[in-house]
Amino acid sequence: MQNRFEMPSHLVATVGIFFAVSAMPAEAAYEVPKTPDGVPDYNGIWQAMGSAHWDLEDHNARQGGAPILGALGAIPAGRSVVEGGTIPYQDWALAQRQENLANWVKLDPAVKCYMPGIPRGTYMPFPFQFVQSKDAILVAYEFTSSSRVIHLNRPGSEADLESWMGYSLGHFDGDTLVVDVTAQVPDTWFDSSGNFHSDELHVVERYTRTGENTLHYEATIEDPKVFTRPWKISMPLYRRIEPGARILEFKCVEFAEYATYGDYYSEEAPTQE
Repeated sequence: MQNRFEMPSHLVATVGIFFAVSAMPAEAAYEVPKTPDGVPDYNGIWQAMGSAHWDLEDHNARQGGAPILGALGAIPAGRSVVEGGTIPYQDWALAQRQENLANWVKLDPAVKCYMPGIPRGTYMPFPFQFVQSKDAILVAYEFTSSSRVIHLNRPGSEADLESWMGYSLGHFDGDTLVVDVTAQVPDTWFDSSGNFHSDELHVVERYTRTGENTLHYEATIEDPKVFTRPWKISMPLYRRIEPGARILEFKCVEFAEYATYGDYYSEEAPTQE
């Protein structure tokens, strides 16, 4: 006869597992490595994964700009990286975005090998590299071989002129690198779906180390000419850790000749010999 105070064997096992798990030490929080100057270390080659380059919002797969490439030239489906799901356009700007999308092959600046601007340079399907010093961080992008300098020693300064990659001022908020980006030309897009901005674009980036080979990236975007309010995107970034990882050359001007000057060609697009 079973003792009424004796616990059934299956409950004994369950309780044992519970106490064993409870007794395990909590996983230690990730400790961000520091440079010799005592600030968070962001050196390395990083890359986004996903389809934000094609469209920041939710989107289905669709025909690409080169139908001759078939499935390999198609645009993959993707989930929105925009907080709240959609970009808060003013009415006129939403109509402009739709017109841009309808003509994106001709109008997307990246098709013509123009520098991508910020934040698009971060989530292009190409890696970029942080090279960090005490007073600045050089960011080298594989796409178009473009680059920018994040100044860490110029608080409150302003750019003399607008540029394709803007003017970047950085500081550390704890272990997070915060970058204030201004003075970008109005010619860049956020993606290949016609999402655009004006000359009043203001971007605040936040890079946070979340692991040895991962970063969390956020960008808050403000442009009172185009949007009804500021909005935010976020995504993970991953370190390239394969042997020999490096930024390679992608000087794409020669690939974009027909896309840029096609109206002056008397024949169809040239083919690769």
